Amino acid sequence: MINRKWSLQEQCLFLKRIGELLARGYPLSEAIESLLFQLPNKKKLELSQCLADLREGYPFYQVLAKLRFNHHLIGYVYFAEQHGGLANAFQDGSEMMLKRDSDLEKLKKLLVYPLFLIFITAVLFIFVERIILPRFSSLFISMSLKPNFFTQAVSIFGEMMPYLMMCLFLLFLLLLFYYYCRFRHFSQIKQKKILVSIPVLGVFFKLFYTHYFSVQISYLIAGGLSVHEALSLFENNDKQPLYKELGEELKDGLRKGDRLEDILIRYPFFESELAHIIRHGQKNGKLDQELFFFSRYCLNLLEERTEKTLKTVQPCLYVFIGLLIVSMYLAVLLPMFHLLEGF
Repeated sequence: MINRKWSLQEQCLFLKRIGELLARGYPLSEAIESLLFQLPNKKKLELSQCLADLREGYPFYQVLAKLRFNHHLIGYVYFAEQHGGLANAFQDGSEMMLKRDSDLEKLKKLLVYPLFLIFITAVLFIFVERIILPRFSSLFISMSLKPNFFTQAVSIFGEMMPYLMMCLFLLFLLLLFYYYCRFRHFSQIKQKKILVSIPVLGVFFKLFYTHYFSVQISYLIAGGLSVHEALSLFENNDKQPLYKELGEELKDGLRKGDRLEDILIRYPFFESELAHIIRHGQKNGKLDQELFFFSRYCLNLLEERTEKTLKTVQPCLYVFIGLLIVSMYLAVLLPMFHLLEGF
């Protein structure tokens, strides 16, 4: 039925517009019908078929699953249908994923030009190291002159480069082998524990999982559900295996008499402050508000760290490229000076 997958931006804008229409009092089916006129013919056909499913009683998150929407967006819809806050959840979820997509696009743009420069520099490096420097070296030997530091550095780096590339290739194969033979067979919880242990990237994963968990719990509690009922909804969420496993384990811990905040400390893919927020929210009776504000804090912190990382990556690449070019320039220029002195 589905010929072409929706881009993440199209998915987010679609859900955001539905959320805006729902906030104005539109029923869900009418909101979707209103958006049909703004879409291309292929997507009109897809949504018309999905509207038929919706009228037959299928939940909206299953309709979006047929359209192959992003699983995080489907999760937002799934939980929104449980607590009833469709308008806010659709808009919040779409805005969060739009920001995430925007950050990835920024990262791609920041890396494209430096990577192009690295490619050109690598070609120049091979030319200098393989063709020009050997001629200078043989000339130095015939004239009893010592090679300068930069000539030696470029030569050593050129000799090491094949081994370095081989090591990177072997590392890639090793990671690929580990993923297919071990990693993907682990439980979702164990996978996320491994992911957050990755240097630098782990911090971003932790903030994202904490934000998503806390905002969904806050919506469900604000909708009148108890913590146990909210976790039951997590447990029944087949579209997100991580939160399904998490709901099962958290409910099992509660049955044993453990407190929710004490159980959450055991999961390294959540921020440690989450347990304190839950404890404080249970004391003052405003758990839903405390979790909602904490989820916003995590989202803002995620954006700040992403911006900071993006601003750091590009200059580092430029410095590396600059040093390599200057070294090649001096490796070629200084021998010429030596030859002039020899004459």
